[in-house]
Amino acid sequence: MLKNRSTTPCLGICSTTYGDDVCKGCKRFVHEIINWPKYSMDERAVINDRLEKFKIIILKDRFKIQDRDLFSFKLKENAINYNNSLDPLTWIFDLFRASGSQELDLAQFGISQLQNFNPKTIKDELNKELLELSEAHHQRYFKEA
Repeated sequence: MLKNRSTTPCLGICSTTYGDDVCKGCKRFVHEIINWPKYSMDERAVINDRLEKFKIIILKDRFKIQDRDLFSFKLKENAINYNNSLDPLTWIFDLFRASGSQELDLAQFGISQLQNFNPKTIKDELNKELLELSEAHHQRYFKEA
């Protein structure tokens, strides 16, 4: 089944129930999570577009997708959920999320590293940067003074 740009980015670990303005899981804003069922496909796509752009900013200087088809095949083979309508670079977040603490041979997925990184901390570093971008965006455009 093909996914689309309105597919929910929810990871099932919502931190907004604990008072966060930005979910530490999917990085959506509390009002977006609450209103998601009421949003039109276009409104949902706007949110996914923002998250996609943030992920690309974080990943573009660190990784390169050498083989999109291999990457997609390996994600499916390993039963890793990803939104195939988004830029394949963003699938790296899904890969790291699903990998847990195990180290990955990125070349097996058709991915090359553009920078050296610590494989034990890269997942947390990427998530931290995405959360920081989302929080800054929320602070600038949605937080009342």
